[in-house]
Amino acid sequence: MKLIPTRIPDVVIVEPAVFGDDRGWFMESFNQVRFEAELIKLGLPVPRPFVQDNHSCSKAGVLRGLHFQTQPHAQGKLVRVVKGAVFDVAVDIRPGSPTYGQWAGAELTADNKRQLWVPEGFAHGFLTLQDDTHFLYKTTDFYAKDCERSIRWDDPDIGIEWPLEGLEVTLAPKDTQAPYLRDSGAR
Repeated sequence: MKLIPTRIPDVVIVEPAVFGDDRGWFMESFNQVRFEAELIKLGLPVPRPFVQDNHSCSKAGVLRGLHFQTQPHAQGKLVRVVKGAVFDVAVDIRPGSPTYGQWAGAELTADNKRQLWVPEGFAHGFLTLQDDTHFLYKTTDFYAKDCERSIRWDDPDIGIEWPLEGLEVTLAPKDTQAPYLRDSGAR
């Protein structure tokens, strides 16, 4: 397992070791000891244990996010794609952070097998790039409706460069009505 820093040092791409031969391939999709050791090597904190796994399936052009949960149920997320492709984004919403309001993104696909570690204190969203995309993620806290919040996916103050060419964006009502970062209560 190799961790690759993004432009926001706390958000990292997780690149698993994949072993292939003429039969196919094998990889560890998660190993807690290795994950924690690699975070420590980068000087990053070890997250709370993962307590919930989620799985979504979406057609091309579905944009989910930007979502986060407030304290006391803030969530860190380890995300990956097992079928299809997404453009995955984390936005720093930590008060006082030098990268507050900035974003980091990565293309995650079934083929590249990459994952993204999104720590607590970040809003998260993704755009599906292919039909029948299966997105899986582990969280460090349980879903808590009372703590759930959203930020507009197209907030010009954040300026995410979504790869929208050839896609018709489909949003859930809560994402269409989400406030801008400055009005979200994330600060």
